[in-house]
Amino acid sequence: MSSSLPPLLAPLLSSAAMRTVCDDEVYLQHMLDFEHALARAEAAVGIIPASAVISIANACHAESFDRPALAEAAVQAGNLAIPLVKMLTAKVASADPSAARYVHWGATSQDVIDTATMLGLRAAINALITDLDRAITGFVRLAVQHRETAVVARTWLQHALPMPFGLKLAEYAAALHRSRERLKRIRRETLALQFGGAAGTLAALGDNGLKVAEQLAQELSLPLPDAPWHTHRDRIADVAAALAILTGTCGKIARDVSLMMQTDVAEAFEPADEGRGGSSTMPHKRNPVAAARVLAAATMAPNLAATIMAAQVQDHERSAGPWHAEWPTLPTLQLVTSGALEAIAEIAEGLQVDPERMRANLDMTQGLVMAEAVSMALAEKVGKSEAHHIVEAASRRAIETRRHLRDVLAEDTRVTTHISTDTLEGLFDPMAYQGVAQTLIDRLLASLASA
Repeated sequence: MSSSLPPLLAPLLSSAAMRTVCDDEVYLQHMLDFEHALARAEAAVGIIPASAVISIANACHAESFDRPALAEAAVQAGNLAIPLVKMLTAKVASADPSAARYVHWGATSQDVIDTATMLGLRAAINALITDLDRAITGFVRLAVQHRETAVVARTWLQHALPMPFGLKLAEYAAALHRSRERLKRIRRETLALQFGGAAGTLAALGDNGLKVAEQLAQELSLPLPDAPWHTHRDRIADVAAALAILTGTCGKIARDVSLMMQTDVAEAFEPADEGRGGSSTMPHKRNPVAAARVLAAATMAPNLAATIMAAQVQDHERSAGPWHAEWPTLPTLQLVTSGALEAIAEIAEGLQVDPERMRANLDMTQGLVMAEAVSMALAEKVGKSEAHHIVEAASRRAIETRRHLRDVLAEDTRVTTHISTDTLEGLFDPMAYQGVAQTLIDRLLASLASA
């Protein structure tokens, strides 16, 4: 079903692959695929004559339907399936009047629309996994390349401790991998056939309802649920949550990249191409345009997902209103998620890293970033509380006098009594104070390799 993204903005906020998935004609074809598969299934069970299947199949081509007329008719009908079935029946009747009697036999509008949604979501997940593979591969490559590159770890946007940049990158890959596994689970377990007839009992098919359902599920390669799920929308909500989580993960990465690209930080940059990230008035600008795409999507996705969550509250066996709210919302969520992920994949494949600037930023505070390392070493001699007090006071003096923390500490006998000059010097090596970071990188990369 078409999205609410304006055509001029759609390429900015979505991937080409997802725009194809969400295209009106593609969605319409999924609805017609249901009708064709239903005819085949019912013929296989012996409910309709096999001769009717060919005539129905010949009419199930989306390009032959008047989409504007269909859209207008849906306003009066309440959904797209009702006028579509009428148009399809008329097309079949024009070639084979007897076959037209069996179009949409025993099904209801929601069966068509929900199953078409499932088919579209399967294609959407496939498109997302393709870009997830790109992004994860890119960040893994960077993580290996920069596992010994020291960078400032920042908490509350302030310098905290040194860390290997490779750990940050491996965490990006792992978070994206978790979304990949989440989507694979949904593709395998959550996307299910919807086929229940008017009230979810398949009464129109008598004792053959489950036989047709089993055959229909096989025809469409969708899992057969234990029962129809017309007003139990947890499956749709599961998808929406996964999409919002993925977009949020992309947003976290984009936020980091946009901050690292700041002129005052300048540690890592999006790929640079001619005309990319420029300003209409300032020739020198290099704006984080890919990150901006992601952050826009990450702003939109939670609200779109919230609409899907709210739409779970439906009345009795078939609902009026909440179900309808899903139709434009879910494709839009798919689109903005795809745009965010595509931009992150581009960043992962072309991130430009400046290790020298990272080291300069580590040294910017003249050793203060290593205060914890000194404090913990001193704590082994005088206790944690006393060591913290000594190093905290020394840090204040270093800031006030604009001197290196190491030099201030070297003048304090409470420090030099317990820590030699050489040992003190070694405590200011950023990569000597990384704990189990290298092991964590190995664990993260191993988790990806074993997936």
